Amino acid sequence: MKAKVSLVLNGESVSAEIEPRETLADFIREGRGLTATHLGCEHGVCGACTVEVNGLTTRSCLCLAVKADGSDVKTLEGLGSDPVMIVLKRWFHDEHALQCGFCTPGMLMTARDILSRHRAPDAGTIRKELSGQLCRCTGYANIVKAIEAAGKELAQ
Repeated sequence: MKAKVSLVLNGESVSAEIEPRETLADFIREGRGLTATHLGCEHGVCGACTVEVNGLTTRSCLCLAVKADGSDVKTLEGLGSDPVMIVLKRWFHDEHALQCGFCTPGMLMTARDILSRHRAPDAGTIRKELSGQLCRCTGYANIVKAIEAAGKELAQ
């Protein structure tokens, strides 16, 4: 039995008939071809699949697509012109805050969320807030620097 899902994905209304067990991550990646949403652990631990659902960061590997029916979903691809994301991407580049890039989309989505809730957060706050995002390459130091610098710039 298929289930119908209708939602707004990056500003575009989309509908599909899907298996009720399909995750939001698979709906986004396989159903819509938006591959910035990465699947790492598929247990909600690594944060690579982080998207925004109705304004809240969400692990899309744990959320069934049918649960997102009627929701407003944003992925990294949908935030290309977002002013906060533009600043974050520049600072991630300038501070060399990525290596392999696998975790980067989830890190950026989480960093945007951090900056939406904390004005110019300090390194300690950023580290605490990033505790649910895993990166095997960078050691986090440059990611923290990038978010801190972006926060300072945006607070001005």
